[in-house]
Amino acid sequence: MPKHASKRSVRKPRTESEETVVSFKAHKFERDKFERERTKPPLAPLNRKQAEYIHALRHNPQVLVMGPAGTGKTWIAATYAADLYRKGAISKIILTRPNVPCGRTLGFFPGTLEEKFQPWAAPIVEALQERLGKGVYDIAFKRGDIEMAPFEVARGRSWKNAFVLLDEAQNTTVGEIKMFLTRIGEGCLTVINGDVGQSDLGEASGLSKMIDLIGLHGLPVPIVEFTLDDIVRSDLCAMWARAFEAPAPLAAE
Repeated sequence: MPKHASKRSVRKPRTESEETVVSFKAHKFERDKFERERTKPPLAPLNRKQAEYIHALRHNPQVLVMGPAGTGKTWIAATYAADLYRKGAISKIILTRPNVPCGRTLGFFPGTLEEKFQPWAAPIVEALQERLGKGVYDIAFKRGDIEMAPFEVARGRSWKNAFVLLDEAQNTTVGEIKMFLTRIGEGCLTVINGDVGQSDLGEASGLSKMIDLIGLHGLPVPIVEFTLDDIVRSDLCAMWARAFEAPAPLAAE
C-alpha cells in the first residue's frame, strides 16, 4: 500500500449488549417524545366561575351547570372527562342529550342511532379529540369506551365507573330527566348541562324540575350558574348574547 494512502477505520460490530443499550435509548427517546406530545397542561380556569365549576367537578359525584353559550360549560366537562379517562380513573365516557332539535331541521339523518346522534355531539367530540388526540379518541370510540347514548336506548340501562354528560338538559321532559338520573350507578361522575332560558319544549322542563327538587329537599348537588359576564368564547359572542338578552329600548315619545 502506498505510504500516502490513508487507512480506513474499521468499525467493530456492536456486541449484543451494546445493541440492547442503543435500542433502549432509541425506544426511550420515542416514548418520551410521545408522552410530551400527548400530555396536556392541567385544566386551568379562565375566570372565577370556571374555577368554581372545576372545583365542583373534583369534589362531587354530580354537578348541575347552567348558563349561556360561550362560557365553557361543555368544553370543561368534556376536557375533564378526557383527563379522567387518560389517567384510568374511569372506564367509559357516556354522552347523551334529549332528542329535540333547536329550531328548524334539515330532516332525518341516515345511518344508525349513533351515527344520527354524532352531529348533535360534535362540540363534545371536538373537545375530547383535542384533549385525547384523534387517534386515541378513535380507538376508544371503536371499543365502546366512548359512547353516544341517545335517549331512545337509555331506558333500562345502568352506567357505572363512567363520566356521564347530559347536554342540553333544558330540553328534557320531567319523565326523561327522572329516567336519566335513575340510570346512574356506582363510580360515576355526572354532569347535567343546560340553560333553562333556552328550552325548545312546549311543556315543563325536566331541568327546572330538577332544580326545584334540589332546593326543596336540600340535595347535595352543587349548581354552578354562569352569566353573560362569564362568556369566554369571543368578544363577538359576548356582544350578541348581551344584545339578545337586553330589554328593548323605550320608544321616544
